[in-house]
Amino acid sequence: MTEHTSSAALPIKNARILIVGGASLVGSASAEQLLNKGAKEVVILDNFYQGTPKALEHIKDDPRLTVISGDVMRLHDMIAATKGIDGVLQLAAVMTITMDLDPWRGLDVNIRGVQNVLEACEINNVKKLVFASSTAVYGYGSGIIGDLVETTPFHSIGSPSAAVLYGSSKIIGEQLCRATHKRCGLDYVVLRYATVYGERQHYRAANALYIMDTYDRIKKGERPQIVGDGSDTKHFVHVSDIASANLAAFEANTTDIAVNISGPKPVTTLEIVRLVTELSGKNVEPEHIDPNPNKVRLTAGGAWQLDHSLAGEKIDWQPKVDMREGIQRLIAWREAEEAKA
Repeated sequence: MTEHTSSAALPIKNARILIVGGASLVGSASAEQLLNKGAKEVVILDNFYQGTPKALEHIKDDPRLTVISGDVMRLHDMIAATKGIDGVLQLAAVMTITMDLDPWRGLDVNIRGVQNVLEACEINNVKKLVFASSTAVYGYGSGIIGDLVETTPFHSIGSPSAAVLYGSSKIIGEQLCRATHKRCGLDYVVLRYATVYGERQHYRAANALYIMDTYDRIKKGERPQIVGDGSDTKHFVHVSDIASANLAAFEANTTDIAVNISGPKPVTTLEIVRLVTELSGKNVEPEHIDPNPNKVRLTAGGAWQLDHSLAGEKIDWQPKVDMREGIQRLIAWREAEEAKA
């Protein structure tokens, strides 16, 4: 990607922003921050296949929030939704677990759906697009070592097919953004998210399930489970940091670029399970189990570092929430939700 910096900044204040796939973990947090920063209107488009209106309950009374039912697979929906819009945050995607169950749907949404969003942006002269990509573009497996930077190639040897399909679909989505920029000048920034977690957590992200499964087992009085010895490295990023990165990407005077978005430092599966156990107020040792061949398990092998320094340089962003604080916030939210039930 060749960086270009001609009039690419989109100030949030008084802007009209569309979030495609916005009734979601990242969408709800991003909408909240956009409203807090003075957006004129935030439009949430979702087909509610995976998203839920419940994710937006904390901001539903803001008169600047508009929620519409629509589908990225219907171009006319996207054209209608982008009329008068200044910026688009493209979140709608099928993730690895769903890709494993229905690969054709996943490829349709993650490729043709993205193309529909881009065509609608071109038709309605949207000023800037922020595309939610993934660190899955680097692949998985024991070949992942050292620092992962934005030029690191895709590695697929030994990875589950669903993970390879998901990562490949994100690579294609990024290149569709690039092609649209070259053809019509649509400004865009690609954000390669690490595993997102936090308040309003769902069960669709394979790596985030380590947090949710551990919490659920502990609440049922069961020992948490770890596949293998738990030494495999993972990168997590709290949803509030993801939302701030989305806003920073809109406001940065840069385009035609992809940057990593990750938490302060890597963590192992064993560390995650021990943190959730401790912060749940329990003192129980995890149970180590063998991999289930019928269940998607993602691992990036041994020690590695997801370098997010380019995001600091190009969009002036740094993560603020470490795993301890983030898991505390997630558990507090889950307990508050359970108290309502």
